[in-house]
Amino acid sequence: MKKDLTLIWKNFNNDMYQYILSMVKDPDTAKDILQECFLKIHKHLKNLKEEKSLNYWIYRITYNAIIDYFRSKRNTYEINENISVEEEQDYKTSQLAACIIPFIEHLPFIYKEALTLTEFQNYSQLELAAHLGISYSGAKSRVQRAKLKLKELFEMCCDISSDRYGNIIDYSPRRQKKCC
Repeated sequence: MKKDLTLIWKNFNNDMYQYILSMVKDPDTAKDILQECFLKIHKHLKNLKEEKSLNYWIYRITYNAIIDYFRSKRNTYEINENISVEEEQDYKTSQLAACIIPFIEHLPFIYKEALTLTEFQNYSQLELAAHLGISYSGAKSRVQRAKLKLKELFEMCCDISSDRYGNIIDYSPRRQKKCC
C-alpha cells in the first residue's frame, strides 16, 4: 500500500472507529478520537520508513489517542462525585482496556498475531486459520491460549474483581508490579 492518506482512510477508517468505540463506548467521542488519529497520521505519514509496518503504526497512533482521552477524562472523572455504578464499572473496564496493547506486545509472536488479527482486524477464527495455514481447531486453540496468557499478564499486574458475567467490578494495581 502506498503512503496515500485516501487509501489509508478507506482501508482503516471503519476498523479504527470500531476499535475506538469499543474502548470509549460513545459514538461522538469515538468520531472525535478518530479524527485526531487521522490528523496525526496525515502529519507524520512522511516519517514512516517501512510501509510493511503501516498497520502497527496506525494502531499505535490510535491506541495512544485513546490513552490520551482517558488521561484527560480521569481528571474530570475524579471531580464528579455523582457517577452511577454502571458508569464507574465502564470507566474501570475502559482503563484496563487501555492496557491491552502493551500487554499484547509482551506475548510471544504467535499469540500476539492471533489476537491482533481476530480482535483488532476482525478476522474470524476460520479466516485466521486460512491466513496462518493451520487447522480451524488450531486457530481456535491459539486464540484461546493467547487470551489466557493475556489474562495472566493482567493478573500479574492487578487484582481484578469481576461479576459472574466477567464484567470488571473493581481492580487495584499490585504494588510490586508496574502496570501499563
